[in-house]
Amino acid sequence: MTRIAFFVSIGFSVIAWGSLAAQYLWPALRHRSFAEALRPLLVLHSFRFVGLAFLVPGVVSPDLPSAFAESAAFGDLVAATLALLSLMTLRAGAIGVVAAWIFNLWGTADLLNAFYQANRTGLVPGQLGATYFIPTVMVPLLLITHGLAFRILRQPRSESSESATGGKRRQPA
Repeated sequence: MTRIAFFVSIGFSVIAWGSLAAQYLWPALRHRSFAEALRPLLVLHSFRFVGLAFLVPGVVSPDLPSAFAESAAFGDLVAATLALLSLMTLRAGAIGVVAAWIFNLWGTADLLNAFYQANRTGLVPGQLGATYFIPTVMVPLLLITHGLAFRILRQPRSESSESATGGKRRQPA
């Protein structure tokens, strides 16, 4: 029953965050310039250092598989660092675009790897202790915002159209 509750929680989070992203986030971001659209997503991901909680005794069960805990914690720390580096280089032209792609590819792969490691190591939801909220509440949001970032990164960019509109994308005719 515990595993069912765990996956139902993840499912509800995907639905709730997906609805929020479709109704509020994407409409607010889609016509912004590249940098202004990615900025709030990168700020959100800069908080991924919270994954280090998987390494804190007493926060998680001593039975939490170390293969899962270490890869999730350090993968999140790298993702948070890459998010911050991307924030610093957003307006630096090609280097900012490359940094954003690297962050987004790493961050997505890290989250998918955490699910893989959890399954591979036989993680039981109760072993997560106080970090239970990370995969059930935060990971669905992070995956959805990675999807939004990929969408922004794939949009055509034109420096002249962004500067002519004050940093805002022109709305399609």
